[in-house]
Amino acid sequence: MKIWIDGGLHDLASARVSVLDHGLTVGDGVFETVKAVDGRLFALTRHLDRLARSARGLGLPEPDLDEVRRASAAVLDANPTALGRLRITYTGGLSPLGSDRGDHGPTLVVALGETARRPDSTAVITVPWTRNERGALTGLKTTSYAENVLALARATAQGASEALFANTTGRLCEGTGSNVFVVLDGEIHTPPVTSGCLAGITRALTVEWTGARETDLPLDVLDRADEVFLTSTLRDVQAVHRVDGRELPGAPGPVTAKAMRVFAERAADDLDP
Repeated sequence: MKIWIDGGLHDLASARVSVLDHGLTVGDGVFETVKAVDGRLFALTRHLDRLARSARGLGLPEPDLDEVRRASAAVLDANPTALGRLRITYTGGLSPLGSDRGDHGPTLVVALGETARRPDSTAVITVPWTRNERGALTGLKTTSYAENVLALARATAQGASEALFANTTGRLCEGTGSNVFVVLDGEIHTPPVTSGCLAGITRALTVEWTGARETDLPLDVLDRADEVFLTSTLRDVQAVHRVDGRELPGAPGPVTAKAMRVFAERAADDLDP
């Protein structure tokens, strides 16, 4: 495996980031995961725009997006794979121990790992912890991910692949690494970004391509929704067949199945929508 670190490719065995990098010591960094199909990246421009927005929101220097594109292309060329996840990580760089940033400048890492196509449906759970829709990091895709690690571990222990959060007001928000959609009386709904959810790339395309509505939803909508599905970079559109102890037989239902088909067709037509 070849990994890009601060200006060039390195073998995995020699790829090194300082143990004093602010991304490691305090989670001071942002990232993007981009789907790679046969050496081509999907929706890269949207991902880079969000990387820049997240960096600005965290107060990091503006990333050089041309460099990120060059790094991504170099990593793709060096690591041929049929289906992969390209991870772009941009951190506060070498810094003193503590919350203050140093003046060394940011760290950029781009790596690629193989992945498998997701199943058409999955199980999810809800968790008792909440997303803070008014927090300093709300809406930013940061490397401060320990909360998601904990929630996902609980989901895995219960035979699920995702955990869903409410926000502090009890409204449906998002998953650890996905956005959530529900079908009510034939209409598709998803929480608005004001709920505290990440403005997912696949979420935005799904809203645009299916006519889904952004709706403020209570968490218990999951108890009565006709269909539920998730969206994310690597899931695309994925049906949910179980929420906690509630089974949704026949998943993917007709509305979800249509959304899956529309997304696949539109994504195939334009790799950088």
